[in-house]
Amino acid sequence: MPTHLTSLHNPHVKDVLKLEKRSERTRRRLTLVEGAREVSRALAAGITPVEAFVCPERVDQATMHGVLTQLARLDAERRCRLFTVTPEIFTRLAVREESGGVVLVIPFLDTRLARLPVRATPFLAVLDRPEKPGNLGAILRTADAAGVDGVIVCGGVDVHNPNVVRASLGTLFTVPVAEATDAAAISWLRQQGVRLVATTPDAVVPYTAVDLTGPVAVVMGSEAEGLNAQWLAAADVRVVIPMFGQADSLNLATATALILYEVVRQRASQAT
Repeated sequence: MPTHLTSLHNPHVKDVLKLEKRSERTRRRLTLVEGAREVSRALAAGITPVEAFVCPERVDQATMHGVLTQLARLDAERRCRLFTVTPEIFTRLAVREESGGVVLVIPFLDTRLARLPVRATPFLAVLDRPEKPGNLGAILRTADAAGVDGVIVCGGVDVHNPNVVRASLGTLFTVPVAEATDAAAISWLRQQGVRLVATTPDAVVPYTAVDLTGPVAVVMGSEAEGLNAQWLAAADVRVVIPMFGQADSLNLATATALILYEVVRQRASQAT
């Protein structure tokens, strides 16, 4: 049976709130998941939470029935601590108003390069120092929709930031993600025979003019600084997204979506 918590000063509640800080998440290798889709996708991916917090007054019993049943089973098997909490506590634990009435504490994902799938014709995205959790989350949603085999994150935002989980709508659990240094990522991609296509405003070749049907990794830089010198030097080809207005850059998630779907378009055209 779940334990019912009624005080914001409860040690379990305090420990969860500490996970708002990156240093604490990194030290304990734990992060938070909230939202009906996000929680459902985490559990569907085979992730076993360390703890789960359910607010009976906020949870949709019909929508979340499968989730609640699974959490109860994990609690009975002593694989996850299940708590029920008051609306006051849940409001403090969850960032969003409509968060499904459930918050999970989960272990960090295995983000080693070696965990990425190796396909016959790899389709990968590389993000060099993304700055905003919302952008990374949006890119993961696009990567999921476009059928990307994996996303490699080199520095920048914390992959396990709860805002990444929220912005991705749980696709952090459906798209293989790796974290690596620039040198390690470049070496791994070379070993897989992947062509590196770097996007930079200094290029002259439009992204639509390059063959993207073979093994490819689309390499995107941060909005503020663009790609660093190591990625530009390693690139097999540099491409640009044409811009005709006054803005000098696109949102990273928007720019990444354009190029990922150009890969999809070209591969679909080749298949027909």
